[in-house]
Amino acid sequence: MTSLRRRGAMLAAVGIAAGGGYAGWRWLSPPGLPPGIASGNGRIEAVEIDISTKIAGRIREILVNEGEFVQAGQLLARMDTGPLAAQRREAEAQMRRAQIAIGTAESLVTQRQAERTAAAAVVEQREAERTAAHARLARTEQLARTSNAPLQLLDDDRARSLGSDAALGAARANLAASDAAIGTARSQVVDAQSAVEAARATIERIDVDIADSDLKAPRDGRVQYRVAQPGEVLAAGGRVLNMVDLADVTMNFFLPAEQAGRLAYGAEVRLVLDAAPQFIIPATVSFVADVAQFTPRSVETAQERQKLMFRIKARIAPELLRRYITQVKAGVPGVAYVRLAPDAEWPATMTGTLVR
Repeated sequence: MTSLRRRGAMLAAVGIAAGGGYAGWRWLSPPGLPPGIASGNGRIEAVEIDISTKIAGRIREILVNEGEFVQAGQLLARMDTGPLAAQRREAEAQMRRAQIAIGTAESLVTQRQAERTAAAAVVEQREAERTAAHARLARTEQLARTSNAPLQLLDDDRARSLGSDAALGAARANLAASDAAIGTARSQVVDAQSAVEAARATIERIDVDIADSDLKAPRDGRVQYRVAQPGEVLAAGGRVLNMVDLADVTMNFFLPAEQAGRLAYGAEVRLVLDAAPQFIIPATVSFVADVAQFTPRSVETAQERQKLMFRIKARIAPELLRRYITQVKAGVPGVAYVRLAPDAEWPATMTGTLVR
């Protein structure tokens, strides 16, 4: 029972908040707007960018202060690169050792090739000896059959023939072993070459990390906060600075469903800021929400559907912002007037000077 009461209270609170938001919009909207013109209250917002570390490390120095204007590519802070420099020297030593290993392996290949040449010569020699031994055995066997050769000579020639067969087999085995040794030596060359490439890749990666240790501005903008200080140790992705891109500025405001449904992308908007009502800032519609941002508790009737509020974003031209970059400030409240119809007349209450 208590849970049901709490849920009912929460639903009532949501309904009150939604109704209050809608009522607040109606109360704050300037009255007497001409047909085809709508307005909403909002604040100037700029794109925020976090300047963060790529890898863990200690901040060596920060070169900018809060409020300073910076340009794209400008060096903002440096990280300590001592450990990276040590890793680079280690990788260079590994590469030199691998390069020496390549020379040693290539020399071994040459040696094994020479051994194979010698083994091939021995095979030829053993083949000649075998041929001679078999021929002599054949003659001795013929002579022994006519009793013109002693049996001892026949036995000796038969032993020489078998010995020549064995010697030839051993020579051929040595030749095969030489071929295998050459393959092994060549694989050692490839392994040493791969070690050189791996060491070179490690050096390149460390060089990239060293370069990324210089934190630079990705865009023109203004430093908003110094999140960390020199000497602090940050994890990978740790924030050092926060900056705003003052060439990417928008104002968010809300319109009811009837007006948001008529709004076209690129529609003309004029902004009047509370801090400088004498100036009118031109902008264009760059975003219309496809889902209502806040609604009443029920939207079953046509009247209630008119209370659905959609978020609209008006973007100020970057060229205009760059001309007045020192005057651009995020968070300033104001009113956005938007044309729902291309031929609608701007309200007479907008008496300020159009900024160009």
